Amino acid sequence: RCLAVEGANGAGKTTLFRLLNGLSFPQDGTYFFDGVQIDQKYLKDQQKAKMFHKRIGYLFQNPDVMLFNGSVYNEIAFGPRQMGLSERDVRERTNNCLKLFHLEALADKAPYHLSGGQKKRAALAAVMSLNPEVLILDEPFASLDQKTIEQLETFLLDLKAAGRTILLADHQKTCIKKLADDVLTLPQRNEE
Repeated sequence: RCLAVEGANGAGKTTLFRLLNGLSFPQDGTYFFDGVQIDQKYLKDQQKAKMFHKRIGYLFQNPDVMLFNGSVYNEIAFGPRQMGLSERDVRERTNNCLKLFHLEALADKAPYHLSGGQKKRAALAAVMSLNPEVLILDEPFASLDQKTIEQLETFLLDLKAAGRTILLADHQKTCIKKLADDVLTLPQRNEE
């Protein structure tokens, strides 16, 4: 299933996504994922945090904040290595993601040398290398050319057909219409 989250700039879409990913915590209320309360105490346990972040993949609105390795290959391989996979499994996952996101020719390039669309594909490949059950995408179609938008739409439709859960926020109404099963509209916050 795919849930699109809509709302004006400042409505709280990114804040909601950060809460769902355990990167921020609610001031009021509680957040449960698969029956487990996700809070600072829970995520202080490194093993629990690893397993939680393996299950939920998050593509930030700005891929520059996600990319920090010296090559695209190492960027994609980073997550599986952190999960303790064998180097053979890391190589297989990384090569599969390079191919899936059409990044083979860029494997040895430093991410900061990539175009905006290439950075977004590299960041998404890094997220997908962990094979998450839930994929949260903050403006995934922003700054992409039409060909890349179509490739990403096809990928997300295939992912949805494979039974994965997708949450996305984007201003591309056409893409949302193609992908979303439901739409959640966040009200505009009142400025005081």
